[in-house]
Amino acid sequence: MTATDLPDSTLEVRLASVPEGLPEPGHFTLSRTPLAAPAPGQVLVRNRHFLVFPGLRTLIGGRTKGLPLPSLAAGDALFGPAVGEVVAAPGNGPLKPGDTVVHLAGWRDHALLPAAEAVPAGDALPTPVAHLAQGAAPYGALTRPARVRPGDTVLVAGAAGAVGTLAGQIARLLGATTVIGTTRSPHKADRLVRELGYDRVLLAGPGQRPFAEQLAAAAPDGLDVVLDTVGGEQLTAALDAARPGARVALVGALAGQMSAHTAGDRSPAEIDTFGLVVRGITLTGYSGADHPGVEEEWTRRFGAWLRSGEIRFPYTEIEGMHAARAALPELIAGRHFGAVVVRL
Repeated sequence: MTATDLPDSTLEVRLASVPEGLPEPGHFTLSRTPLAAPAPGQVLVRNRHFLVFPGLRTLIGGRTKGLPLPSLAAGDALFGPAVGEVVAAPGNGPLKPGDTVVHLAGWRDHALLPAAEAVPAGDALPTPVAHLAQGAAPYGALTRPARVRPGDTVLVAGAAGAVGTLAGQIARLLGATTVIGTTRSPHKADRLVRELGYDRVLLAGPGQRPFAEQLAAAAPDGLDVVLDTVGGEQLTAALDAARPGARVALVGALAGQMSAHTAGDRSPAEIDTFGLVVRGITLTGYSGADHPGVEEEWTRRFGAWLRSGEIRFPYTEIEGMHAARAALPELIAGRHFGAVVVRL
């Protein structure tokens, strides 16, 4: 592709206004933005897929203290994990046109970025979109602080999302005997059992049997491991049901992040600290930055599991940039199963 053939603009999703409460499609707009030709040390990438991730809710809320990502103000372009094809790479760098790369400049059809920020996808995974799977966090949590052991009973709170749909499968592959999940949707509960091997899935939310009662019936002997992506009432009940020596890993806080009553940065839960001490329960907030090498280890094992058919990567595909404006509100509303990716 010659310089005259390169696109001179990119179509991107921008935050039109900061919502009071949860974002709606009208809070986002499509914008055609001029695109310069890449200079040496830069690459131009045609995006193929990008991830819709719930952390955007917190970034839009502006409460980013302690986070490695910046907040989003009105007029800013959204960003996030993406996979695409290099269309131009001036100079003699390692990247060449046609290479598949992973980067953080999603939410646009073309991305101009420093070559160092575009990571070659390699051949560890059988399909490029698999690089958008949110499995590194649950894998790291279940192999490090939570340490799943053969015979364990594991609870995954928030089992139908991008993390939870992989977490239950990972727990089983690591030796868990019983894997219990939670969701708000009976349809999703059925899919989790039928398609992803959950032994039982509990329904949380208004109109349901008290969650603590459901959990006591599902795990009468208690829980050995909890992987929590939700917080709130579900975390409280899980800690009460934990056995002596149980390991609890927190990898999300969706109860607060998806609430219209917060800025997406708080997820309070009532915790009996006396009970944790008496039963010797560990409670850890998992951060991948604290565990170097997890990402590479996960990618290697994930690729092998995908090729052998031992694991599935469930995701919902949204078609095109014009549909992307509604993607985050739909994710927050719980309309989709598994990860949510936009395909261009």
